[in-house]
Amino acid sequence: MEQVIGRVQLPILTHLFNQGGRFFMAHDRHDVPVGFVRLVKAGPDCEMVLVIGDRNNWGRRLGPATIREGMKLAFLDMRAGKLVARIHPDNARSLKAFERCGFLLESQTPALKSFAMTSERYRRLLREAPAGHAVDIHITEIDKDRLASVIAFARDSAVFELEHEIERATVVDPARVAGDVVTMNSTALLQLDDEELEVTLVYPEDEDHSAGKLSVCSPIGTAILGYKEGDALDWRMPDRTRRIRIGKVLYQPEAAGHFHL
Repeated sequence: MEQVIGRVQLPILTHLFNQGGRFFMAHDRHDVPVGFVRLVKAGPDCEMVLVIGDRNNWGRRLGPATIREGMKLAFLDMRAGKLVARIHPDNARSLKAFERCGFLLESQTPALKSFAMTSERYRRLLREAPAGHAVDIHITEIDKDRLASVIAFARDSAVFELEHEIERATVVDPARVAGDVVTMNSTALLQLDDEELEVTLVYPEDEDHSAGKLSVCSPIGTAILGYKEGDALDWRMPDRTRRIRIGKVLYQPEAAGHFHL
């Protein structure tokens, strides 16, 4: 796979692999490619094919992490009603990985086991037990309602990342949100890898990079929503994975009593 990618121009490769579905490379936290996922749409449903090629990477829990990314794409971007994975009964690691992610056995033959996850179950599991996320995030009821409108009218195809974060967040009353949480229109001091920067999290229409105002639909904006002072996370950007740490929340509308923002 790596040799093919090295020989073929990315636009051509993307077009070929994405015919009838989606294809993406899986990377570990150090941005080393470890496999790939193919999502094939058939009517309202979708089938996932997952390959972690190097045996040295087996047992590193890369499978569940990659499956969760595939589910995010299938349900929130491709809007699949159900996601199916067909696995050989002897492939114990794959069986365990899909079961760990909440897939249920749907049918089986001596040669194949078929596991499935519905959109409704996926969203419920995200709210009840957001697996794969070491830190819980919190958003206010007002922010959630406003962000739902942003998602509904967004033209950016990556907005499904924001929808995913909202789905897994704990929703709180604006008057009860902790003062060190990054809410909409908050200003925070971030550590981005080795760089320190001050940003204000805003709605797309208020974005102004020269003033440090980042849209909640941008990669960093989506990443920091709902986190609190001291939290750190790895977030996949278009070019590479970045390490983000919330150093300090310098201003939060709710803490200042500015509930109209």
